[in-house]
Amino acid sequence: MDIVVLDGYTLNPGDISWDGLASLGNLKVYDRTAYDISGANLIVERAKDADVVFTNKTPITREILARLPKLKFIGVLATGYNVVDLEAARERGIPVSNIPAYGTDAVAQMTIALLLEMCNHVGIHSESVFKGQWTNNEDFCYWNKSLIELAGKTMGIVGFGQIGQATANIALALGMDILVNSRSKMKELEGERVRFVDLETLFKDSDVISLHCPLTETNKGMINKGSISKMRDGVMIINTARGGLVVDEDLADALNRGKVAGAALDVVSQEPIPADNPLLKAKNCIITPHIAWAPVEARQRLMDIAVDNLRKFLEGNPINVVNK
Repeated sequence: MDIVVLDGYTLNPGDISWDGLASLGNLKVYDRTAYDISGANLIVERAKDADVVFTNKTPITREILARLPKLKFIGVLATGYNVVDLEAARERGIPVSNIPAYGTDAVAQMTIALLLEMCNHVGIHSESVFKGQWTNNEDFCYWNKSLIELAGKTMGIVGFGQIGQATANIALALGMDILVNSRSKMKELEGERVRFVDLETLFKDSDVISLHCPLTETNKGMINKGSISKMRDGVMIINTARGGLVVDEDLADALNRGKVAGAALDVVSQEPIPADNPLLKAKNCIITPHIAWAPVEARQRLMDIAVDNLRKFLEGNPINVVNK
């Protein structure tokens, strides 16, 4: 059994082990393989003798599958699986398994970390101290940006799966009220401080809007000029879901005009972020490089699930299959 990992570095830059996969076959791990179709020949060269291929962001297209006659199983080292042509794999009898629900707590934690940074500006003030501003200050304290108390504020959460619910639990502990927009209205989760509402109401009545929904054709660019115009002046926007939910240009404009008081983004519409993305020059914008999923504990869970996915396939009982 020959196993090839096409782009393993992001999951494992060296702080966790590949031994679980190695125990199941002859393992070859490549740190990086092209993230676009221009690298098709290299992808095929590396995977041509593989029975099993694992990929994170390296594409496995119909054309590439046609050139991999030995391939029997594809493992995606992520929850999202749009990098694989699922129909083409199904036609060839190749199951594709993903990694569900490994990063719930990590992403919720990052969401709140971004929110607190927008409200307390910890990084900015710490940097000012190390630059000598406190040492040379004539008052016993100072603040360079206004601080915001979250108790009594309203967080609007778009998407209420496991991550959205985990985020809501932390926000409730901070004293916030919660408005939820979700495809499924879960009556059992409603209460005095948690209400399910339509999207327009959520936009209109939220002090903070946090995105936790998958990207679909119907919600692509949902944060745009029109939806922002319905929001409260001074709203804060957090996106740890998918970059395509936001129209970057419209959000940058709203930040520069002050309509949106702050944005904190772990994802953007094109990744890695291009140098000309207007959000890089927007006021009051925090951008992190898609790391909400990346604590070592979450990555170890991801690895463990990937190993279990392959083990179950070899036992004839594949799990987490997304192309049944």
